[in-house]
Amino acid sequence: EVQLVESGGGLVQPGGSLRLSCAASGFTFSSSGMSWVRQVPGQELEWVSSITSGGAIKLYADSVKGRFTISRDNAKNTLYLQVNNLKTPDTAVYYCAKGFRGGDYNVRGQGTQVTVSS
Repeated sequence: EVQLVESGGGLVQPGGSLRLSCAASGFTFSSSGMSWVRQVPGQELEWVSSITSGGAIKLYADSVKGRFTISRDNAKNTLYLQVNNLKTPDTAVYYCAKGFRGGDYNVRGQGTQVTVSS
């Protein structure tokens, strides 16, 4: 059974930083592209970033480019998202999802809440 467990969210002030983590199990993590997506209640899922299985290719949404960094540790079966210079519109539930950009992101964890507020 595929399991994805996110952690690291929280309440931060504008300009703050967080490091989100996603522990993966139940599949061959090192062979799978992975993504981060986010969702505000009442709105559609928004793609944030993707990384290839080996980490060589990283893609970012224009809204987060230069502020967010995706990475992975295949030895630890863990995906990361370093989020810097957070802005109020970044407030959302962040999910890690199995698959690269363009997938349906249906295989994802329970999410971790990021709230940016002064």
